[in-house]
Amino acid sequence: MKKLFLFLPVLGLSACMATQEMSTTEQQLDNELEVAASVIKGCDAKEHDADTCANAQDGTIPITHPVEDIATPIEPKPEISEQPEEVQEVTNLWMRIRQQFNFEVPDDRRITAQQNWYLKHPEYMDRVSKRAAPFLYLIVEEIEKQQMPMELVLLPIVESAFDPFAYSHGRAAGMWQFIPETGKRFGLRQNWWYDGRRDVMASTRAAMAYLQYLHRFFDGDWLHALAAYNSGEGRVRSAIRKNKRLNKPTDFWSLELPRETRAYVPKLLALANILKNAEQFNAKWLPIENQPVTTLVNVGSQIDLALAAELAGLSLKELHALNPGYNRWATDPKGDHELLLPIEKAEEFVLALKEIDDSKRLNWVRHKVKSGDSLLKLAKQYHTEVDVIRQVNELSGNMIRAGDHLLVPVALKSLESYSLSEGQRLAQTQSQQRASHKLSHTVISGDNLWDISRKYKVNLRSLAKWNGMAPTDPLMPGQNLVIWVNKVSPEQSDSAVMRSLTYTVRNGDSLARIAGKFNVRINDIERWNQLKRSKYLQPGQKLKIYVDVTRI
Repeated sequence: MKKLFLFLPVLGLSACMATQEMSTTEQQLDNELEVAASVIKGCDAKEHDADTCANAQDGTIPITHPVEDIATPIEPKPEISEQPEEVQEVTNLWMRIRQQFNFEVPDDRRITAQQNWYLKHPEYMDRVSKRAAPFLYLIVEEIEKQQMPMELVLLPIVESAFDPFAYSHGRAAGMWQFIPETGKRFGLRQNWWYDGRRDVMASTRAAMAYLQYLHRFFDGDWLHALAAYNSGEGRVRSAIRKNKRLNKPTDFWSLELPRETRAYVPKLLALANILKNAEQFNAKWLPIENQPVTTLVNVGSQIDLALAAELAGLSLKELHALNPGYNRWATDPKGDHELLLPIEKAEEFVLALKEIDDSKRLNWVRHKVKSGDSLLKLAKQYHTEVDVIRQVNELSGNMIRAGDHLLVPVALKSLESYSLSEGQRLAQTQSQQRASHKLSHTVISGDNLWDISRKYKVNLRSLAKWNGMAPTDPLMPGQNLVIWVNKVSPEQSDSAVMRSLTYTVRNGDSLARIAGKFNVRINDIERWNQLKRSKYLQPGQKLKIYVDVTRI
């Protein structure tokens, strides 16, 4: 355990520390993501003064102090007396973290604006601390091992509010918000079974490697490196080159960067300044124990997550909250075969696992091949991959014959019991009923969430939450958004998601008559039911029809 000398300042602590629960329900994640999004991506003018909102959102106000072009803006570490009077254990991890801060924090209005927001919303940092608790000690250890600035431990607050399930429609995922290409570049595997961007420890190691690369790329300037982590090294390098051509300073504060990036670095520095000067700001972040509470266990081969949870004495939700990288019902058959477990459960799990034969780690079905079967069809039927079936049955190709028997691994429990992949989680989020009517909006070029919220007269944060986004996430043309309203206006009805009903054709019915009855188009009825207009309807025939119930 790390030691702290008494003469160092003491961090303001809450009166007590509640035991942190390992489980994270879907509703809790929804609630936390809304709070995280409101801080990281936006500001509510009804709740905050105009200056704070403008500065926090835009990061575009003029610099009011001289800033030199310093390669690495750090202060020398304070000297420690060789003969302290007394030594005390550091029991709060936040205290251990802040004693290693070295970044210079300028007296800049952009930083002040961010500080004001965090200080006015202590409940946000409470939620962040609870979410970080299972992982923070391991991340601190990794940063110390790499001898990197301890301020970087705060970066997941800015990126994702320490939510390993965070996902942006810019395709960034996980606590450290890697896009697919950058994740692969730094060793994060992404396949049907597993997404390393959501694996807390794998993504932490990748983030440290990426930040080290950026630090070298920008000749030791950490602020340039942080800006590039947000917007890409090419964009930051172009801004530096432009300023050089114009004989302007090239420090971070002088660069023309994207709006989000101009606010990104001030957020990190604001958090560091609050934590370092907690007494001055009367900031009381929930304490986190300065000791490991989770540990990585190598299970050696693929295992059903339901079985792993049972052996560890955890629920599936608790296990997946610690291991959010797994997309499916089992770990990746190609490895790495690691699970993050509560430290007090690890020994129990390892002992129980030794009692189970490797062949019993998955449930197996013996499938008799029928005419028309293919490996792809079987993989979809049993929710696995063609390569897995091929490998288990020692097949050299895709040819299978009717009458053959194949072994196929299947989930122990119903798929609803397991956590879902990103796409499925988004669909689940969008399908949760929030009001009486569900509308659908297809994004076109130039759309943004703010304009769409005004068009449908809904709250911006709510709109973002309904679609698993943050308020300032970029939109892509063709993307479908859901909007929940209690009352549908005539101008909105064209965008309504129609309720589904089944209509039984009667004597004398025609497509035109049915279309008029339900106020829909003939072409739509044909498309929904794959009909040809040349064929007659038959009495008793069933038709699927999507109707706007407010217009019938």
